[in-house]
Amino acid sequence: MSATQHLQSLVEEDWHAATHHAFTNALAHGTLSRDKMAGYLQQDYQFIEGFVRLLASAVAHAPTLADAVPGAQFLGLICGPENTYFLRCLQALEIPPTAPTAPETIAFQQLMNQAHRSGRYEIMLSVLVVAEWIYLDWASPFEDRADDLPFWLGEWITLHSGDGFAQVVAYLRNQLDTAWDTLDHDARTQVTATFAEAVRLERVFFDASWAGFAVAK
Repeated sequence: MSATQHLQSLVEEDWHAATHHAFTNALAHGTLSRDKMAGYLQQDYQFIEGFVRLLASAVAHAPTLADAVPGAQFLGLICGPENTYFLRCLQALEIPPTAPTAPETIAFQQLMNQAHRSGRYEIMLSVLVVAEWIYLDWASPFEDRADDLPFWLGEWITLHSGDGFAQVVAYLRNQLDTAWDTLDHDARTQVTATFAEAVRLERVFFDASWAGFAVAK
Protein backbone atom coordinates (compact mmCIF):
# COMPACT_ATOMS: atom_id res chain seq x y z
CA MET A 1 0.00 0.00 0.00
CA SER A 2 1.38 3.42 -0.94
CA ALA A 3 1.61 6.25 1.56
CA THR A 4 -1.31 8.10 -0.01
CA GLN A 5 -3.44 4.95 0.01
CA HIS A 6 -2.56 4.52 3.67
CA LEU A 7 -3.52 8.11 4.45
CA GLN A 8 -6.79 7.71 2.57
CA SER A 9 -7.60 4.53 4.49
CA LEU A 10 -7.30 6.41 7.79
CA VAL A 11 -10.13 8.78 6.83
CA GLU A 12 -12.35 6.35 4.95
CA GLU A 13 -15.65 7.61 6.37
CA ASP A 14 -15.06 11.28 5.56
CA TRP A 15 -13.54 10.38 2.19
CA HIS A 16 -16.57 8.34 1.15
CA ALA A 17 -18.94 11.05 2.37
CA ALA A 18 -17.11 13.71 0.36
CA THR A 19 -16.86 11.65 -2.84
CA HIS A 20 -20.44 10.28 -2.79
CA HIS A 21 -22.16 13.45 -1.67
CA ALA A 22 -25.74 14.53 -2.30
CA PHE A 23 -24.39 17.84 -3.63
CA THR A 24 -22.13 16.32 -6.28
CA ASN A 25 -24.71 13.67 -7.17
CA ALA A 26 -27.30 16.40 -7.82
CA LEU A 27 -24.73 18.41 -9.79
CA ALA A 28 -23.92 15.42 -12.00
CA HIS A 29 -27.59 14.54 -12.57
CA GLY A 30 -28.53 18.11 -13.44
CA THR A 31 -30.95 18.43 -10.53
CA LEU A 32 -28.91 20.91 -8.50
CA SER A 33 -30.71 24.23 -8.22
CA ARG A 34 -29.18 27.34 -9.80
CA ASP A 35 -29.09 29.02 -6.39
CA LYS A 36 -27.13 26.19 -4.77
CA MET A 37 -24.65 26.09 -7.64
CA ALA A 38 -24.38 29.89 -7.59
CA GLY A 39 -23.64 29.90 -3.87
CA TYR A 40 -21.13 27.11 -4.27
CA LEU A 41 -19.33 28.92 -7.10
CA GLN A 42 -19.14 32.20 -5.20
CA GLN A 43 -17.55 30.42 -2.24
CA ASP A 44 -15.32 28.05 -4.24
CA TYR A 45 -13.95 30.89 -6.34
CA GLN A 46 -12.55 32.37 -3.15
CA PHE A 47 -10.15 29.41 -2.96
CA ILE A 48 -8.40 30.25 -6.23
CA GLU A 49 -5.93 32.79 -4.89
CA GLY A 50 -4.89 30.68 -1.90
CA PHE A 51 -4.67 27.55 -4.03
CA VAL A 52 -2.47 29.28 -6.60
CA ARG A 53 -0.12 30.50 -3.86
CA LEU A 54 0.00 27.04 -2.30
CA LEU A 55 0.66 25.27 -5.58
CA ALA A 56 3.26 27.85 -6.62
CA SER A 57 5.03 27.36 -3.28
CA ALA A 58 4.99 23.59 -3.79
CA VAL A 59 6.52 24.04 -7.23
CA ALA A 60 9.22 26.21 -5.69
CA HIS A 61 9.97 23.56 -3.05
CA ALA A 62 10.02 20.59 -5.45
CA PRO A 63 13.32 18.67 -5.16
CA THR A 64 14.24 18.85 -8.85
CA LEU A 65 13.14 20.54 -12.06
CA ALA A 66 11.57 17.27 -13.20
CA ASP A 67 9.52 17.23 -10.02
CA ALA A 68 8.49 20.86 -10.50
CA VAL A 69 7.44 20.89 -14.16
CA PRO A 70 4.10 18.99 -13.88
CA GLY A 71 3.10 21.22 -10.97
CA ALA A 72 3.96 24.33 -12.96
CA GLN A 73 1.90 23.05 -15.89
CA PHE A 74 -1.03 22.43 -13.56
CA LEU A 75 -0.63 25.96 -12.21
CA GLY A 76 -1.22 27.22 -15.74
CA LEU A 77 -4.44 25.22 -15.93
CA ILE A 78 -5.72 26.71 -12.67
CA CYS A 79 -4.87 30.25 -13.74
CA GLY A 80 -6.25 29.68 -17.25
CA PRO A 81 -9.19 27.36 -18.02
CA GLU A 82 -10.35 26.90 -14.42
CA ASN A 83 -10.27 30.61 -13.58
CA THR A 84 -12.05 31.38 -16.86
CA TYR A 85 -14.68 28.72 -16.07
CA PHE A 86 -15.56 30.53 -12.86
CA LEU A 87 -15.82 33.92 -14.54
CA ARG A 88 -18.02 32.56 -17.33
CA CYS A 89 -20.30 30.77 -14.86
CA LEU A 90 -20.68 33.78 -12.60
CA GLN A 91 -21.57 35.91 -15.61
CA ALA A 92 -24.06 33.36 -16.96
CA LEU A 93 -25.73 33.00 -13.57
CA GLU A 94 -25.77 36.80 -13.24
CA ILE A 95 -24.01 36.93 -9.89
CA PRO A 96 -20.92 38.85 -8.81
CA PRO A 97 -17.60 37.08 -8.20
CA THR A 98 -17.45 38.38 -4.63
CA ALA A 99 -19.57 37.31 -1.68
CA PRO A 100 -19.26 37.29 2.11
CA THR A 101 -16.89 34.49 3.02
CA ALA A 102 -18.62 31.57 4.74
CA PRO A 103 -17.05 29.94 7.81
CA GLU A 104 -16.51 26.70 5.88
CA THR A 105 -14.61 28.63 3.22
CA ILE A 106 -12.50 30.45 5.78
CA ALA A 107 -11.53 27.15 7.43
CA PHE A 108 -10.13 25.70 4.20
CA GLN A 109 -8.45 28.98 3.29
CA GLN A 110 -6.68 28.91 6.63
CA LEU A 111 -5.51 25.34 6.08
CA MET A 112 -4.09 26.22 2.66
CA ASN A 113 -2.37 29.28 4.09
CA GLN A 114 -0.85 27.27 6.93
CA ALA A 115 0.47 24.70 4.45
CA HIS A 116 1.85 27.44 2.22
CA ARG A 117 3.60 29.19 5.11
CA SER A 118 4.98 25.96 6.56
CA GLY A 119 7.76 25.92 3.99
CA ARG A 120 7.49 22.14 3.99
CA TYR A 121 6.90 20.35 0.71
CA GLU A 122 5.20 17.34 2.32
CA ILE A 123 2.67 19.53 4.18
CA MET A 124 1.83 21.45 1.01
CA LEU A 125 1.37 18.18 -0.85
CA SER A 126 -0.89 16.73 1.83
CA VAL A 127 -3.43 19.51 1.17
CA LEU A 128 -2.99 19.54 -2.62
CA VAL A 129 -3.42 15.76 -2.90
CA VAL A 130 -6.67 15.84 -0.96
CA ALA A 131 -8.08 18.82 -2.84
CA GLU A 132 -7.51 17.23 -6.25
CA TRP A 133 -7.89 13.52 -5.52
CA ILE A 134 -11.32 13.96 -3.90
CA TYR A 135 -12.52 15.84 -6.97
CA LEU A 136 -11.17 13.18 -9.32
CA ASP A 137 -12.96 10.51 -7.29
CA TRP A 138 -16.37 12.14 -7.30
CA ALA A 139 -16.26 13.50 -10.86
CA SER A 140 -14.84 10.51 -12.76
CA PRO A 141 -17.98 8.31 -12.59
CA PHE A 142 -19.95 11.15 -14.19
CA GLU A 143 -17.53 12.03 -16.98
CA ASP A 144 -19.92 10.83 -19.70
CA ARG A 145 -22.75 13.03 -18.38
CA ALA A 146 -20.92 16.32 -18.73
CA ASP A 147 -21.93 17.15 -22.30
CA ASP A 148 -25.63 16.80 -21.49
CA LEU A 149 -25.56 19.37 -18.70
CA PRO A 150 -25.53 23.19 -18.63
CA PHE A 151 -21.92 24.27 -18.94
CA TRP A 152 -21.74 25.56 -15.36
CA LEU A 153 -22.37 21.98 -14.23
CA GLY A 154 -20.84 19.90 -17.03
CA GLU A 155 -17.55 21.75 -17.37
CA TRP A 156 -16.92 21.41 -13.63
CA ILE A 157 -17.05 17.65 -14.13
CA THR A 158 -14.85 17.83 -17.22
CA LEU A 159 -12.21 19.89 -15.42
CA HIS A 160 -11.96 17.19 -12.74
CA SER A 161 -12.05 13.98 -14.77
CA GLY A 162 -10.35 12.38 -17.76
CA ASP A 163 -6.79 11.20 -18.35
CA GLY A 164 -5.20 14.63 -18.08
CA PHE A 165 -6.58 15.37 -14.64
CA ALA A 166 -5.93 11.80 -13.50
CA GLN A 167 -2.28 12.33 -14.41
CA VAL A 168 -2.19 15.49 -12.29
CA VAL A 169 -3.51 13.58 -9.29
CA ALA A 170 -1.08 10.72 -9.94
CA TYR A 171 1.79 13.22 -10.04
CA LEU A 172 0.78 14.85 -6.74
CA ARG A 173 0.30 11.48 -5.07
CA ASN A 174 3.65 10.23 -6.32
CA GLN A 175 5.35 13.33 -4.95
CA LEU A 176 3.81 12.75 -1.54
CA ASP A 177 4.52 9.01 -1.65
CA THR A 178 8.18 9.74 -2.38
CA ALA A 179 8.46 12.45 0.27
CA TRP A 180 6.85 10.17 2.87
CA ASP A 181 9.77 7.75 2.64
CA THR A 182 12.15 10.50 3.79
CA LEU A 183 10.11 11.62 6.83
CA ASP A 184 10.66 10.79 10.47
CA HIS A 185 7.85 9.81 12.84
CA ASP A 186 6.96 13.35 13.89
CA ALA A 187 6.82 14.62 10.32
CA ARG A 188 4.63 11.71 9.27
CA THR A 189 2.29 12.46 12.16
CA GLN A 190 1.97 16.07 10.99
CA VAL A 191 1.30 15.02 7.40
CA THR A 192 -1.33 12.55 8.58
CA ALA A 193 -3.07 15.22 10.65
CA THR A 194 -3.00 17.73 7.79
CA PHE A 195 -4.31 15.18 5.30
CA ALA A 196 -7.15 14.19 7.65
CA GLU A 197 -8.11 17.80 8.32
CA ALA A 198 -8.19 18.58 4.61
CA VAL A 199 -10.54 15.65 3.98
CA ARG A 200 -12.77 16.67 6.88
CA LEU A 201 -12.99 20.23 5.59
CA GLU A 202 -13.82 19.05 2.06
CA ARG A 203 -16.74 17.10 3.50
CA VAL A 204 -17.85 20.07 5.60
CA PHE A 205 -17.73 22.34 2.54
CA PHE A 206 -19.90 19.97 0.51
CA ASP A 207 -22.33 19.70 3.44
CA ALA A 208 -22.62 23.49 3.53
CA SER A 209 -22.96 23.66 -0.25
CA TRP A 210 -25.83 21.19 -0.14
CA ALA A 211 -27.53 23.13 2.64
CA GLY A 212 -27.07 26.18 0.43
CA PHE A 213 -24.76 29.15 0.77
CA ALA A 214 -26.37 32.57 0.69
CA VAL A 215 -26.02 34.01 -2.81
CA ALA A 216 -24.70 37.56 -3.11
CA LYS A 217 -26.54 39.49 -5.80
